[in-house]
Amino acid sequence: MRNHIPYGKQNITQEDIDAVASVLKSDLITQGPAVEDFEKAFSDYIGSKYAVAVANGTAALHLSALALQVTTGDKVITSPLTFAASANCILYCGGNVEFADIDPKTLCIDLNQVEDQLKKNTANDIKGIIPVDFAGFPVNTEDLRSITDKYGLWILEDACHAPGASFADSNDRQCKSGNGEFSDLSIFSFHPVKHIATGEGGMITGNDNEKINRIKRLRTHGITKDPDQLNRKDQGGWYYEMQDLGFNYRITDFQCALGKSQLKRIDESLKRRQDIANRYIEAFSEYDFIKMTNVPKNISHAWHLFVIQVPRRRDLYDYLRENEIYTQVHYIPVHMQPYYKQLGWEEGDFPVTENYYEHCLSLPMYQSLEDEEQEYVIEKIKSFYNI
Repeated sequence: MRNHIPYGKQNITQEDIDAVASVLKSDLITQGPAVEDFEKAFSDYIGSKYAVAVANGTAALHLSALALQVTTGDKVITSPLTFAASANCILYCGGNVEFADIDPKTLCIDLNQVEDQLKKNTANDIKGIIPVDFAGFPVNTEDLRSITDKYGLWILEDACHAPGASFADSNDRQCKSGNGEFSDLSIFSFHPVKHIATGEGGMITGNDNEKINRIKRLRTHGITKDPDQLNRKDQGGWYYEMQDLGFNYRITDFQCALGKSQLKRIDESLKRRQDIANRYIEAFSEYDFIKMTNVPKNISHAWHLFVIQVPRRRDLYDYLRENEIYTQVHYIPVHMQPYYKQLGWEEGDFPVTENYYEHCLSLPMYQSLEDEEQEYVIEKIKSFYNI
């Protein structure tokens, strides 16, 4: 009997298990050297000066918003096509969320709509933008920076879907998502369906030492033992100071050991995901009613998700499920959630996003997906549409 095929799952090797076991046998299983080792390896890969590992991607968003000094009354623009945490992090800080519709070609936030909103913002209460690298398609943060610089705004890049993704900048250099060249801070997630899995976990990357140091304090209750940051000097080896009202958003050493081990294989994972995407594209490109994202040559897509837009989406979803293929819908637009409707948002506010939601389906996409399994998925989709 065929095993069910999920839309995504982790890939754990013996090397991963050995890395975790090694930490579990050591003296420190949290707040030990594996955390800094993972941070260093990740920042080297992404190309940022700094990286801070935290409990999950939501914690990464919250801490970043605090480091960017979001406060009561501040407005921040993000995409309605994202997981709720991209917007919720602003509410956690007392701010207000604004949305800009998506570009139907990239499924990322529409930069033209962002600029239109900023031009109309006579109160000057919009303080920043949270672009989302949806499905692994990198937002052109250079173009976004050229907009935000006119208004003195910060950029917090939600790159949870996009480790290893890149775009060609104005000098024709490949700019990796999260490297901080054009964004103030960037965040990543290590949930099991992501490229790098640590169970739960997240990372914040950036190039501003002051912001990074504040994030490190906020990660650990707002406490520091760093001699260079203490207000009172030479108080003894036990001494620490709580300088901010922080949180317990730490990650464990054994999670970071797993993350570092997985990071070693990320290029292999990206190549496999590209191969899977190419096979889907080849299988469906001749059918106009199956819509897929077109990726320009100057873009390196990370393919966290492979999304199609189709008629009769619900029927196809149910049919595939009956055949042990567990697809997913990414995402129910944030502004359509009951909580956000209470804040004044309504269906019809963002027609491009809402039209996408009515037709989208995420197909199985993960490193260990076998060719035979993918062919079975393709076969069943074609069978459903009689093609």
